[in-house]
Amino acid sequence: MTALTFVLTIEDPERFEQSRDVGAYLGLVAKKKQSGKRDPQLGITKTGDGMLRKLLVNCAHHILGYRGADSDLRRWGLGLVEAGQRAGKKGARSRAASAVARKLAVLLHRLWAGESQYEPLRNSAVAAPAA
Repeated sequence: MTALTFVLTIEDPERFEQSRDVGAYLGLVAKKKQSGKRDPQLGITKTGDGMLRKLLVNCAHHILGYRGADSDLRRWGLGLVEAGQRAGKKGARSRAASAVARKLAVLLHRLWAGESQYEPLRNSAVAAPAA
């Protein structure tokens, strides 16, 4: 359902010059409110299609949950959760889920535009079997 909503919302993969622009289009980037030396961490902007954003965040929660399949995206997200919890920040899992949702949107666009296949453990070093 998420993939179908993504395709119907974006309509044309050539619409975005860079895949990372999709995250901003869907409102999955952090708000900015800088003042002098202050640069507070705020929530996401929530612009764009609300249904697709909710589906992506829901998928991100599934990826980070105990039933999520092992992938580079999951490992990266769990690393964010761990770092947030070590720093004592509230809502570390929710922040990580928003980041994973943004990265998932970028990944979906990149796969669609490049017509390539998803490799869950692409960036992980896989040990070669001993001969």
